Amino acid sequence: MIQRIQTIYLLIAAGISAGLIFVFPLWTAENGVLVYAQDNFLYLGLFLASALLSLISIFRYKNRKSQFMLGRLNIILNFILLGFFVYRILTAPGESHISEKGVGVFLPVISIVFLALANKAIKKDEDLVKSVDRLR
Repeated sequence: MIQRIQTIYLLIAAGISAGLIFVFPLWTAENGVLVYAQDNFLYLGLFLASALLSLISIFRYKNRKSQFMLGRLNIILNFILLGFFVYRILTAPGESHISEKGVGVFLPVISIVFLALANKAIKKDEDLVKSVDRLR
């Protein structure tokens, strides 16, 4: 049952994690150069891992508990990525030289929102199946 609402949410989260990181810069360096996620392998790897987890979760629709667990793992991964961004922004040498934070720093937050919505829909489906099993 790929046509469920959580599939849409997971596709949006995967698109944010895999596609928008190449469009929006993370921040502007002190010399005016825009820094994107592909400039740092750690950020690129975490973003792509998040997108991969979302795509794997889409195709685990027959096992809702596993799908729910992968969603939670993906949310934790996005919080780790957000933590790296906050750490980088707050402890960067010459922090005052980072004049402008880009939209890319907030992409994990948007992804977390869609992953939480997907997990809510997965939980709702699981509760529905449990209630039907009780009636049998």
